[in-house]
Amino acid sequence: LSPDEDGICSGRYFSESGLVGLLEQAAELFSTGGLYETVNEVYKIVIPILEAHRDFRKLTLTHSKLQKAFDSIINKVFGQKRMFGTYFRVGFYGSKFGDLDEQEFVYKEPAITKLPEISHRLEGFYGQCFGEDAVEVIKDSAPVDKRKLDPNKAYIQITFVEPYFDEYEMKDRVTYFEKNFNICRFMYTTPFTMDGRPRGELSEQYKRNTILTTMHAFPYIKTRISVIQREEFILTPIEVAIEDMRKKTQELTAATNQEPPDAKMLQMVLQGSVGATVNQGPLEVAQVFLAEIPADPKLYRHHNKLRLCFKEFIMR
Repeated sequence: LSPDEDGICSGRYFSESGLVGLLEQAAELFSTGGLYETVNEVYKIVIPILEAHRDFRKLTLTHSKLQKAFDSIINKVFGQKRMFGTYFRVGFYGSKFGDLDEQEFVYKEPAITKLPEISHRLEGFYGQCFGEDAVEVIKDSAPVDKRKLDPNKAYIQITFVEPYFDEYEMKDRVTYFEKNFNICRFMYTTPFTMDGRPRGELSEQYKRNTILTTMHAFPYIKTRISVIQREEFILTPIEVAIEDMRKKTQELTAATNQEPPDAKMLQMVLQGSVGATVNQGPLEVAQVFLAEIPADPKLYRHHNKLRLCFKEFIMR
């Protein structure tokens, strides 16, 4: 927009009152969308303008709306009912897609969306474009080898992804809202073994962590954003065991510290963590990786890390 353009500065919104009106409308929409924390940020701009005009009626209304937003945050925090969205990585493969060929996107879906739902929807949509027999959904999250694909078909690979943060970011992302707002990095994991099988024994189970960076941050005006960067990290079997033990410890900590206490949730976590019938549980992890000192000096650090993970797990 240029101020030199005819009529651009004479519109009804191009004024102080027009700006206030748009901001108030934005605050209402944020509140309707459940983004109560952003309501406060919007009104930080509005309130000084209203104070300068001594518009106490509007100030009263604004503060009552702020109180309502803060009350909603408090209720949601203790009720744990906020649902911000579910994310999926969608990759397109095949010449039928044209410019979309080999492009990746992150899709934001409603919070309760399951993988089969988005798979069925996209398969149906592109089936109408190219023909039902010409569209195929790739079921796994392994890297796609285009040489093995039928050139006459359009392939869609759909993978569930989660927001990803570095450790230093977590210091500033304390609340559930902060962990689901202004996010542009996502991660998914692909289990594999050296002989090509997706899963194997603990001692041969590797994991590939793939981190995707999108062009813009969610939430955005669009529900699909293209991926501009991809990073991959391979975890060795003992590193996979360390990650799993840390996850079990976090689950146990969350269950024991929950307010109000939930005995059923705690029982489920305990059964899944220390039950005698649990395959590849902590007992088997200890037997496989901690029974003997590793022969490879490079594994000493990981061996010690796993011991510390068990110590923290037992203390919980």
